[in-house]
Amino acid sequence: MADQGIDQDLARSGSYRSCAATHAGTANRLNEDAYVNRPDLGLWAVADGAGGHEAGEVASAEVTRLLQTIDGDLSAGEMLVGVRSRLEAAHVRLHTEAARHGTGALVATTVVVVLARDDHFACLWAGDSRAYLLRGHALTMITRDHSLVQALVENGTISEAEAVNHPQANVITRAVGADSDVLELDKRTGQLMAGDRLLLCSDGLSKTLPDERLAELLSGDHDTGAERLIMAALAAGATDNVTVVTIEFGAGHGSAAVAKGAATAASAASEVEAEPGLA
Repeated sequence: MADQGIDQDLARSGSYRSCAATHAGTANRLNEDAYVNRPDLGLWAVADGAGGHEAGEVASAEVTRLLQTIDGDLSAGEMLVGVRSRLEAAHVRLHTEAARHGTGALVATTVVVVLARDDHFACLWAGDSRAYLLRGHALTMITRDHSLVQALVENGTISEAEAVNHPQANVITRAVGADSDVLELDKRTGQLMAGDRLLLCSDGLSKTLPDERLAELLSGDHDTGAERLIMAALAAGATDNVTVVTIEFGAGHGSAAVAKGAATAASAASEVEAEPGLA
């Protein structure tokens, strides 16, 4: 598998094991994706750059660089504030960078971030990079795409089936560095159970493989999960960059609340009252 250019980044801290990998795709394009894999901070992210050759690479790199400057000694609430402030700082910096490129230039990136503390998580995102929760064999999408196609589905203009191959599937309505002066982030929170797995990915994965296939691949050996997902996307002909971060909440390492939890996958991915710091 090494000849495919896929190098996995494996990490573990406390109750969390995670692995991450990225690939440019089958079209010999510049890889404008980036990721954060820091279980020691309880922090993971995927950023998918936009704005043309090299501009997207600059945007995703700036976001992930700033996120990794967060102090690991912060409380959960302080971590959440720190993530928001760094994404907002990146938004301003990318606006400045775009201005240097001239009128109409765009230097932007989607982002999906997960913060976890004990058995609770918070997910922040802008754009169409996604987060999923796998509980047992049930896969639930935590995020909701900020995209033109998603808006068309929600207002009844097109069906879910029509959205899959829609010609404007790549048009996003929110991003770090986009035209809006204020960065808009959505947030969901939830509680984890032992054995739960989280998946963060760029749309190069989610637009190539159906949810059923994602669930099947994510259910295998965790330590090869990122590589396995990317290899499957490449085999399916993914032309876009593909980036994957998988996170496993370890059995036997969580709190008593996790060990005896009985929530369904759907309820776990819904808005719940998390610990004060992540709510």
